[in-house]
Amino acid sequence: MSSEKSSAFSWIEENRKRIVTISDKIWEFAELGLIEFKSSDLLAGELERHGFTVEKGIAGMPTAFVASWGELKPVIGLMGEYDALPGLSQKRVPHKEPVELGRPGHGCGHNIHGTSGVAAAIAVKKTMAKHGLAGIIKFFGCPAEENFSGKIFMVRDGYFSGVDAVISHHPGTMNAATLESCLALNSVKYHFHGKTAHAGGSPDQGRSALDAVELMNVGVNFLREHIIQDARIHYMIERSGQQPNIVPDYARSWYYIRAPERGQVKFIYDWVLDIAAGAAKMTRTELRHELISGIYNVIPNRALAETIIRNMREIGTPQYTDKEIQFAEEISKSIEPEMKREQLRKSKRPGWEKLVDKLMDDEVPDPWGEGEVSHGSTDVADVSWQTPTVEFNSATWVLGTPGHSWQNVAQSGVGLGHKSLIFTAKVMAATTIDLLTDEKLLEEAKKEHRQRIGDKTYEPCISPDTKPPLDIWEKTYTG
Repeated sequence: MSSEKSSAFSWIEENRKRIVTISDKIWEFAELGLIEFKSSDLLAGELERHGFTVEKGIAGMPTAFVASWGELKPVIGLMGEYDALPGLSQKRVPHKEPVELGRPGHGCGHNIHGTSGVAAAIAVKKTMAKHGLAGIIKFFGCPAEENFSGKIFMVRDGYFSGVDAVISHHPGTMNAATLESCLALNSVKYHFHGKTAHAGGSPDQGRSALDAVELMNVGVNFLREHIIQDARIHYMIERSGQQPNIVPDYARSWYYIRAPERGQVKFIYDWVLDIAAGAAKMTRTELRHELISGIYNVIPNRALAETIIRNMREIGTPQYTDKEIQFAEEISKSIEPEMKREQLRKSKRPGWEKLVDKLMDDEVPDPWGEGEVSHGSTDVADVSWQTPTVEFNSATWVLGTPGHSWQNVAQSGVGLGHKSLIFTAKVMAATTIDLLTDEKLLEEAKKEHRQRIGDKTYEPCISPDTKPPLDIWEKTYTG
């Protein structure tokens, strides 16, 4: 292990308590996307306290920021997220028990996600100062990954221009840096406007916007047979009327349309729009569609993934206390064995079968998944089109834990999550140091990035004048 990495690890260990405290505070805040004011301020303030220059409110989002330290080249970016999910409030117990029913919770572990990057950035800054390393460290505070793809606004507005490589982390059930891509996505709302009338006395005078929404949904569900297998379409009805005896004059649905490539998303998106227009004609209502966000597929990078794996192995996976193992065992009782097996199978990890009887992933496999597509989506993808990027996972949750669940929330706020947080901060710090000190590695990552993109071009899915939907929660929950 190099002296530079030893210095970074020492700082992380010496500040372990503070790092865990920050993560736990964000876990308690559990703020939704675009309104993560306490979480953003906490992370930005910590970086300022350690000498970083922080620019807040970037790309039109009050909770987005970029923190910078250093000079010259290279410029290495670290990313963090800190938004929670609606309706997933959960206590730090291994059974379902909300803190407050209906409130948000960190069902994707973003309390760890944001804190791991901040801890790594500070540790690297201290190491650079001690060992005289040249370069610039940038931490990108990224809001609203779960719902409104905050990074697409940051990318569009040029905040990743000139960055030589970017490292990101996400809690998971495995220690992994895969070579998978993901699904590109359009997030779109369909607004139908009709005419109210007494639903019993004069329904013939009404034009039901809810009928239009329901007819559109039926049409889309018939469409599923005729789209590519890897595509995904899912929706919810956000507004459907006030009470049964009034023909609804306004109704709204919210769709996610996903496919492996942007062109495939557009093809399906246009078809869905035709169906929506047909539903409007059938009901003689008016249609307006609203593109909330659009994101790309991930460009993987083997050079960065292999570097992550080497550092994971050098550091060594976490060791758990008896209390932590007991908590994990209780969580595992809530996961059906067949669901665990299917999740492992779906990962396509070589040798996944031997994980079926394991509680936590204690291995670090080679990168896998070249040419495969994960069926999730992330706005990290848009960053990956700008510069070599890696987002790796660390074992934070019991194997088989479903995503976006109360089990995620519970584990992210206790010792299992804390161990993952410290391990991850070290991995991110070590990989950043490698990129600062190994010019050959950085050039290899850049060369691979150019080759993977080839003659494809990146065009933001949102227009230059599209603003982040800061009023979205008012629109979503009060209409």
